[in-house]
Amino acid sequence: MEKSENLKELIFPEDREEGKQKLSHDCDVCKKSFSKKGRLNMHKRVHTGEKPFHCDTCGKSFSKKINLTTHQRIHTGEKPFHCDICGKSFPQSNNLTRHKRIHTGEKPYRCDVCGTSFSDQSALNSHILVHTGEKLFHCDICGKSFPRKGSLTTHQRIHTGEKPYHCDVCFASFLGRSAFNSHIRVHTGEKPFHCDICGKSFPQSNNLTRHKRIHTGEKPYRCDVCGTSFSDQTALNSHISVHTGEKLFHCDTCGKSFSRKGNLTTHIRIHTGEKPYPCDVCGTSFSDRSVLNSHILVHIG
Repeated sequence: MEKSENLKELIFPEDREEGKQKLSHDCDVCKKSFSKKGRLNMHKRVHTGEKPFHCDTCGKSFSKKINLTTHQRIHTGEKPFHCDICGKSFPQSNNLTRHKRIHTGEKPYRCDVCGTSFSDQSALNSHILVHTGEKLFHCDICGKSFPRKGSLTTHQRIHTGEKPYHCDVCFASFLGRSAFNSHIRVHTGEKPFHCDICGKSFPQSNNLTRHKRIHTGEKPYRCDVCGTSFSDQTALNSHISVHTGEKLFHCDTCGKSFSRKGNLTTHIRIHTGEKPYPCDVCGTSFSDRSVLNSHILVHIG
């Protein structure tokens, strides 16, 4: 124990000094104590909301200088933290720590309600709202509510038209960072999410989550009208149109309407002549995967 304490003092000498000093500076709001007035003043910004450090590039403000320094790497492109497994780089050390869990499969944050585990705290916090139903952040324009401030910020770009995340390869733009990161994998071919049952890989974690339901048979999305269950929300939404009769997706060429976006996409190929599904046996191409699947039966009997 003594050895580990000595080691801690070598690594964090400021903690050693603080431990020797009397915690004589108290916060008037929460009564937390500090050994130095400077640390107390920094702490008080938690209560006052003061953010004295400003980014000269975009104007964003921060309560701590270290947070400003880290933020500025977004503009400079500096990524000093590298993954020793895949070589990917990150601007912050905590980004690298979370990323490495993709490789290790570690999920240290566990929901006390249902037992589901997550790779980072923010994902767990968002998940907990599924149980509580809380949506504290509201859009002033359309009134829609969100469980996280970041989700609201991304949503509001629908109204403003802002798309701050730009792909340097194809110049596509995106509302949010997660959509941008997923898009980048189209170019890199990266599929970091692996199924531990069959080994299949996916570019996005939600793709893997849906895929695993093939193995488990789980169908958590249930139709309130007829009781039919589905493995994902998209399939349920498409099914509901059977009851409502809604056909929200329209062909700009001929005006025909469809209840599902996928059906519209397949239909449009009638006009474009696109046939993206080739047969590996005879080379014949088809506009629809289901037609290809039927064709393959000709070869296998």
